[in-house]
Amino acid sequence: MDIQDVISLLGGVALFLFGMSNMSNGLETISSGRLERILERLTSNIFKGVLLGALVTAVIQSSSATTVMCVGFVNAGMMKLRQAVGVIMGANIGTTVTAMLLSLGDLSTDNFVLSLIKPASLGPIMALVGIVLYMFISSGRKRTVGQIFMGFGLLFIGMESMSAAVSGLRDVPAFQDLFLSFSNPLLGVAVGTLVTAIIQSSSASVGILQALSSTGLVTFNTAAPIIMGQNIGTCITAILSSIGASKNAKRTAMIHLSFNLIGSIFFLIVLYGGNALLHFPFWYDVLDRGGIANLHLLFNVVCTIVLLPFHSLLVKLVEHVVPGDAETREISVLDERFLSSPSLALEKSRDAVIQMGEFARDNYKLAVELLDHYDAKKLERLNETEHAIDKLEDLLDHYLVQLTDRALSAEESMMVSELLHTLSDYERIGDYVVNLSESAIALHTRGITFSDSAKQELNALTGAVGETLDKALACYSTRSRTIADQVEPLEEVVDLMQNELKNRHIERLKSGECTIELGTQYLELLINLERISDHCSNVALYIIRETSPKGDLVQTDTHAYLHNLHHGGDEDFDALFAQYRSKYYDPIA
Repeated sequence: MDIQDVISLLGGVALFLFGMSNMSNGLETISSGRLERILERLTSNIFKGVLLGALVTAVIQSSSATTVMCVGFVNAGMMKLRQAVGVIMGANIGTTVTAMLLSLGDLSTDNFVLSLIKPASLGPIMALVGIVLYMFISSGRKRTVGQIFMGFGLLFIGMESMSAAVSGLRDVPAFQDLFLSFSNPLLGVAVGTLVTAIIQSSSASVGILQALSSTGLVTFNTAAPIIMGQNIGTCITAILSSIGASKNAKRTAMIHLSFNLIGSIFFLIVLYGGNALLHFPFWYDVLDRGGIANLHLLFNVVCTIVLLPFHSLLVKLVEHVVPGDAETREISVLDERFLSSPSLALEKSRDAVIQMGEFARDNYKLAVELLDHYDAKKLERLNETEHAIDKLEDLLDHYLVQLTDRALSAEESMMVSELLHTLSDYERIGDYVVNLSESAIALHTRGITFSDSAKQELNALTGAVGETLDKALACYSTRSRTIADQVEPLEEVVDLMQNELKNRHIERLKSGECTIELGTQYLELLINLERISDHCSNVALYIIRETSPKGDLVQTDTHAYLHNLHHGGDEDFDALFAQYRSKYYDPIA
């Protein structure tokens, strides 16, 4: 093997990995979230979960992507931990499809048609079709199809390049000795795990092993432990995706790892124990691409069959590995069957929007507590709830857009519009709350703290914003005009406080009483708190518009209505403003 072969090998690996990435990304894109919705709904029992996991992974060609979806669903409260077990088991089976396709390279035939489906011929054809669709077709969907074809083509071309480059290694004594060392099961598992963890794709690492089979040195006893290691190494993606997520999301990633670890240990005991007793005749048989693909499939199918009856025990195991009470956020169910009755669908959507507001309020309280005293568990709970808010927004957006395709009355159309605006306000509040928590993290990690006067000011402002948020949620959930009228004067007090506290802090910075680092964090907090109260004002205005007489100023010109309030045009507003000013602003004035 000369330098040219090494360059060809590296180029083949690059093409193979790039093709795998392009193919997977294209397949995920073209699914357009539909596969996620299928996973959410059709995992009511373990057997359905296994079947779905296998089918979804066979379509998108990435067990890691399927498992990461499960981690996200569990984290958002969309899926129970026990539901994720079957999907993960099925994902390991579905990921074997790529290896099966690559094994077509072993076809030996003089038939012209059959010869075209061999990777050596199929790769360039698919790459050509793919590049034409990708480069010369403007349609987004056709470009994505072109990306998939191009990915498949590069995958096959890369495989052929790798096979051709390493074929000469069969006569190199050092390489022969290296592969003999992989017959040590622990070393084989370690190599398979390491390579797959680096490239984060078991399909890709199995493909590389299939390319090496062209040397004639890959025997059953060397391939088996490497394949087991490859299944363990692919768990790294799910584990990385669970960092900072809820406990049950971490447990979902641990199920993936535990399943493959236990399966590998079981296989090692059966294979090496059985060979010691029975001396399997196939132990030293040389494997080609098809043999490796079949062994990969056999391993995953047998592991699933063996561990499927013990799926409940697997859940209990990961609950011990990741201990503690997991606070899951159960979110409202938006059943598409309700769409046939728009009034019922709107009622369910409104319940979900109110739930978003409750989640945002809960997170606000946690963020304020974090500013006062940092607590990693509270931060974890906050992040878990934020995932639930984001998931609810996606679900509601999709659901309400579907609802607009139905025959709606003018009143129902207005309700859809209001719900879309309100859920956007609650989602933005959730984002600003996350910004508050990030400031709390920055203060904690840098070991810095505000002065007593700055703390007192912040406590007053967070109290005012907290009451604004409570009133906005209360007026929306009860449709109360009385409560809605209380939000805007309170929001005006928040604006007054934010402006005053900003000016005070700038003076402290000028006089050297406060550092630039602390000053930046303080001003960021003021901005985010004021924006939260702005969105609370938006929510209250929806209720005021709805409960006002037809043709009222608030319905025809919102800006004029607010200008009138803020410039002495309403005695009730002025009285409430004076009341809230006395409560929150005067103590720090």
